[in-house]
Amino acid sequence: MGVIRIGRVTNFLSKIGVAVIELESGLSAGDKIVLKGGQRAFEQVVDSMQINNQNVDNAAKGELVGLKVRQKVKQNDIVYKIQIL
Repeated sequence: MGVIRIGRVTNFLSKIGVAVIELESGLSAGDKIVLKGGQRAFEQVVDSMQINNQNVDNAAKGELVGLKVRQKVKQNDIVYKIQIL
């Protein structure tokens, strides 16, 4: 199992628990990701994501996506995708 960096958090909407992520690589619903910042890190599966308030199954490099997260994140936290080798 390996991890690759796929983006960074640009904003966190604490009232609704959504992270805005600027993608450096593609992301799809069902992917397993790790969000890491400082001493904090947690894994979760991408259940759903949005671009411009529209649900999408896939997002490409350079896009900003909204992703519901299980824990608080901070601006500039790094997002990794877990890959099964």
